[in-house]
Amino acid sequence: MIRREMEAAAKEVAVLELPLGDAAETFSLEKAVCSHGLFMMAPNRWDPLTRTFSRPLRLIADLEGDASLSVMVRISHHSRALQVLVYGHSALSPEHESSLMHQVRRMLRLTENDESNMRGFRKMCEEMRASEVVRNFGGRVFRSPTLFEDMVKCILLCNCQWSRTLDMALALCELQLELQHSSSNLSGSEASVKVAETAEAKTEGFFPKTPSLKEAKRKRVRRMSGTNLSGKFTDIEQDLKVDVTTKIEGVENVENGSCLQETDRYASNSSSTNNGFIESGNQRSCQTLNESCEVDHCFDKIGNFPSARELATLDESFLAKRCNLGYRASRILKLSQGIVKGKIQLRQLEEMCDTQNFSSYAELMEQLKEIDGFGPFTCANVLMCMGFYHAIPTDSETIRHLKQVHAKSSSLQTIQRDVEEIYGQYAPFQFLTYWAEIWNFYEQTFGKLSAMPYSDYRLITASNMRTKKGCRNKRSKPI
Repeated sequence: MIRREMEAAAKEVAVLELPLGDAAETFSLEKAVCSHGLFMMAPNRWDPLTRTFSRPLRLIADLEGDASLSVMVRISHHSRALQVLVYGHSALSPEHESSLMHQVRRMLRLTENDESNMRGFRKMCEEMRASEVVRNFGGRVFRSPTLFEDMVKCILLCNCQWSRTLDMALALCELQLELQHSSSNLSGSEASVKVAETAEAKTEGFFPKTPSLKEAKRKRVRRMSGTNLSGKFTDIEQDLKVDVTTKIEGVENVENGSCLQETDRYASNSSSTNNGFIESGNQRSCQTLNESCEVDHCFDKIGNFPSARELATLDESFLAKRCNLGYRASRILKLSQGIVKGKIQLRQLEEMCDTQNFSSYAELMEQLKEIDGFGPFTCANVLMCMGFYHAIPTDSETIRHLKQVHAKSSSLQTIQRDVEEIYGQYAPFQFLTYWAEIWNFYEQTFGKLSAMPYSDYRLITASNMRTKKGCRNKRSKPI
């Protein structure tokens, strides 16, 4: 009965159109989506066969952290416009339509500021006679529909293997669905308790078989300044001895940019761990935009990415255990609570991006550093998501890249100087130039990432990145 009702609801589709305007000449949905590892993280889903992008979006994207009804949307590229299908609704109010279009523009970098940056980047490429790799990159780097989701995902990117990052994002989306179902009959705090009780029996089999490599070591590492790259080259075999069940207590606030290590020997089978939106029991990609495919999207057993208000009232130990977040649970909770209480003003932060200059960048950097757990690497990544491209977040992957692509041997002490020496000439688009090279390297290694099935995303590991001499690289990440 329930399935028939959902199938009936799935037949209701509102069709929205987003004109591309001046961006139509250069815009590619495929390039705009498949340009950063964020596109691989739940609840995002790129279909390589139909070249469409799907995910849930909120009817009202509230910057103060409130949750609203989520709808599944599918985005496709049609000549000079994007078509946005909204499932479960035959019509939308002007307010809801405007909110959805705002989120689509943000994800795909179609705002006025983004267009200005794209024109500047293309002009710089011409003047600098940039390489074909840089010219073909396009300059649009995928991001989330909201700043809050970007901030949380930047936390998930650090100090763990890429497969675990994917699992944590997926777990948060599954949790959001559980909270949504529980809150329909209970208050917020009661819903949290109910979800915790029902999830307790599931957690033992839920955790991915990925060791929490760095977390136990965080107890005895003191906070480092600068790029916080300390410990990145610690013996991998020693790291792998740490068990996933290790308790993380009294964690020092230390940030480390290494977000992907050797994982293929330890990654769990994707078919058993990627339930929900990524696997969802529906193993095929939709061949066409037909009715059956539309219904399939409604049956993906996953929610939206949780809002700040949905997370703020949760118990820290429950969140850490349910989503295998480790020390990240505390940071995500404090971020969520700060937003809900008004201590962290996302709207104010977004408005400061309207004037993208070094002064606003410095001010934003200082404000982000005040947030618990936001070190230089995380802050730089968040600011990149906000549209600042002159700073390059440096980590062990940067050192690997400079050595393999530029034959430059860097160290923790010299990496900032070396990056400025190589990419300073491309100001104010140093990051876009650097990222074009990084992304090209991944595609040379793993093939075209937009053609990769989502079940293979976890195969992007450091152990699969080998030099021409067959040497195994140091730790690296695919974002």
